[in-house]
Amino acid sequence: MTAFRIGPAVADAFPDTLIALVTATGLRGHEPWPDTAAALADLEQQLEAGTWQPADETDPRIEAWHTAYRSFGTNPRRIRPSVDALGRRMAKKGTLPRINPAVDSYNAASVRHGLPAGAFDLDHLTGDVDIRYADGSEEFTPLGEPGTIENPKPGEIIYADATGVLTRHWNHRDAHRTRVTEDSTHVAFVLETLHATRDGHLLKMAAEELQGLLIPHTAQTRVHYLDAAQPEATV
Repeated sequence: MTAFRIGPAVADAFPDTLIALVTATGLRGHEPWPDTAAALADLEQQLEAGTWQPADETDPRIEAWHTAYRSFGTNPRRIRPSVDALGRRMAKKGTLPRINPAVDSYNAASVRHGLPAGAFDLDHLTGDVDIRYADGSEEFTPLGEPGTIENPKPGEIIYADATGVLTRHWNHRDAHRTRVTEDSTHVAFVLETLHATRDGHLLKMAAEELQGLLIPHTAQTRVHYLDAAQPEATV
């Protein structure tokens, strides 16, 4: 069992934070996921038709993350929140990337609802996961760069387990060690908002949408929520 925790200092600084943890056990990543393929195609068709577009930095959902990034010393136009980078890429290219079914599923939910999303292979975690401020001693190896080691700056918000950093700049980029592949069978997906009062309904819609995409391809899936009042969940 793995506990995910919002650190007290982070909860104090961002008291309206709400995080959805969507867990999947017995995930089958090698079979076709037609509903996920259809979800990606639907977003791309809406974009092409001009009936929908990804949230950009003028949108309050993205603007909130830019403000948060600046609060811990990160320039959000140089190092962008994941949903911002994904939406910009889609707006430019007209398509979403195809990585693998599980990743494609959370990308679809993320860009549709304008909320950051990520995922961790739970079988590659060490101990519990804390969402906290970095002290500068931690190490991070970015997704797709197994030979690279970075050190988050003191005061940067990170996800971290006992071995190292899982996500820098809160939700900019996930770690290579806990990346989700077709072989991953036990996964925790994360969706986040800093303004639950305003956007909590969107977060819950996104979590339900993601869970719906996962259900046909997993033995069991559950949704947990973390906030300042209930900052910990065990998955």
